[in-house]
Amino acid sequence: MRFQPIKSLIAFAVTLLAVGSVFSQGESFASPEVDYVFELPDDRWKMTVKPSATTPNVEFVFVDRTDGHLEVRRLSLPPKGIVSDVIRDEEQKLQFLPGYVAGREEPFGGFLSGAIFNFEFVRAGKPMSGRFYFLKASDDTVYVLRFTGFRDKLRSIRHQTDSIARTFNVKRS
Repeated sequence: MRFQPIKSLIAFAVTLLAVGSVFSQGESFASPEVDYVFELPDDRWKMTVKPSATTPNVEFVFVDRTDGHLEVRRLSLPPKGIVSDVIRDEEQKLQFLPGYVAGREEPFGGFLSGAIFNFEFVRAGKPMSGRFYFLKASDDTVYVLRFTGFRDKLRSIRHQTDSIARTFNVKRS
């Protein structure tokens, strides 16, 4: 019987965590101009570029552009192409960034599966990093979630970038 107070305390703590997570949730992103949706885990993500009928791209900033910047892009996958081919094409463009250092490619899974490509570079003498999620939506479409920011700040919100990528999904018609 002496374990009863401990069980009650644990149940109370779990309830508080559940209620706290409901109130700390961000919001969903959806737009009639794009065919994808995702969850923003924190209210500090603010949209800076809205999608339109002519430009389906969307961009978000976490507090400040240097803290975290997200661009969502839709890319075509060549016939019989694989996600690694798209990563190689993107990496060729990134090689021209000052101080560019390639990181590793790692598998990733959420609603859509794919890969993550990490890298570092320098902007205005400051160490920056990038974490790009390549998510395969179909045989001919890959979405790229491009996160960039100060190296330490982007690393500190990695759980949020992972969460956004895990919840990214294509709308079903």
